[in-house]
Amino acid sequence: MTALELFQSQIGKTLDKTPSPAGNWLAGTLLEIEVGKIKVSYTVQSYMCNPAKILHGGVASLMMDDVIGMANYVAESEFLMTTVNLHVDFLSSAQIGETLEVTAKLVRSGSNLNHWDVVIKKESGKIVAKASSNMIKTHVKISDLGF
Repeated sequence: MTALELFQSQIGKTLDKTPSPAGNWLAGTLLEIEVGKIKVSYTVQSYMCNPAKILHGGVASLMMDDVIGMANYVAESEFLMTTVNLHVDFLSSAQIGETLEVTAKLVRSGSNLNHWDVVIKKESGKIVAKASSNMIKTHVKISDLGF
């Protein structure tokens, strides 16, 4: 089974048994995935919020970084890729109980670097945050990681 087929079998399911403990904590639901694109939904929980009871910027960043990581894995590189940077713009708040969709799209795939754009939107379509990120190839073979 390819990485893409594995993830496609998880569409509609809670992502709480992935190789990413931080991503499992978020417990998103995979909505769609293909090579170069992914969409995951999250419900804002109280433990994801700052003292103002709105989505914490660090958690929003984690959502975007984790979604990019899953989509990058599906691109089926022989080597693990890791985040070099994540440039985030926080544009509006999200409240406890709101459902958010995080969509990432591959902008450019190079021999050593993949560039991604990602956006978090509310059900209304209002943008909560957006980011761009670069992933760089490491020397770690994915097959050596055991997943």
